[in-house]
Amino acid sequence: MSSVQVAVVTGANKGIGLAIVRALCRQFPGDVYLTCRDPGRGQAAVAQLQQEGLRPLFHQLDIDDLQSIRALRDFLKDKYGGLNVLVNNAGIAFKVHDTTPFAVQAEVTLKTNFFGTRNVCTELLPLVKPYGRVVNVSSMVSSSALRGCSQELQQKFRSDSITEEELVQLMAKFVEDTKRGVHEKEGWPNTAYGVSKIGVTVLSRIQARLLNEQRRGDHILLNACCPGWVRTDMAGPKATKSPDEGAETPVYLALLPSSADAPHGQFVSDKTVKPW
Repeated sequence: MSSVQVAVVTGANKGIGLAIVRALCRQFPGDVYLTCRDPGRGQAAVAQLQQEGLRPLFHQLDIDDLQSIRALRDFLKDKYGGLNVLVNNAGIAFKVHDTTPFAVQAEVTLKTNFFGTRNVCTELLPLVKPYGRVVNVSSMVSSSALRGCSQELQQKFRSDSITEEELVQLMAKFVEDTKRGVHEKEGWPNTAYGVSKIGVTVLSRIQARLLNEQRRGDHILLNACCPGWVRTDMAGPKATKSPDEGAETPVYLALLPSSADAPHGQFVSDKTVKPW
């Protein structure tokens, strides 16, 4: 088994994910895995970084596929005995003018952005070694979507005692409410992407709390972050940041020094803790 440190970035064949891999290849003292659904696109991204003189490795990962997640888990366990850095970046968004019915957008978006990310965490968090770092890429849209929720929902999502099960039930309820055409009446905002990222931010807060309870001596730091408005296929060409600039906060959180005990369980934007 290798004693080399290892970092994994999901959804990393383009955009912010690729920029995070690039930065980690330059700054992280170990192996860096670029993962994505499509091996062809993944290998092409690896080749692109190799041209830049960097040496990322590739492993297939489709966060919508539990078998794919477990294959990565077993690989990391066998080869490295765990992992040191996990950046959950994989995510999807429908375009603003997409005519797909909102209920379908809600189901598809939450399946990947919330439930897929949660499955990765369920399988890989137990593998994170002492002084490990976990970064869940959320979005500022989670804050605005939270403000668009009813007071009752806001209270639940801001609670310091909400459980993962309760969060999962709320995310599933949003999807059901959209199918029944009652999501606005039930206090939800009109953004599937926003709700999915509320889920990611709140999940991060819950996971950090559990790490405090179950693995306090391991000094693992886990945070959610907003990369900013970044020029990617998702956000479009008018966005203000380059992908490398968008990678700055996720990479900062992934490389927090072993002496650091904060931030942990926070929502971080521009390397600054933001109120939730």
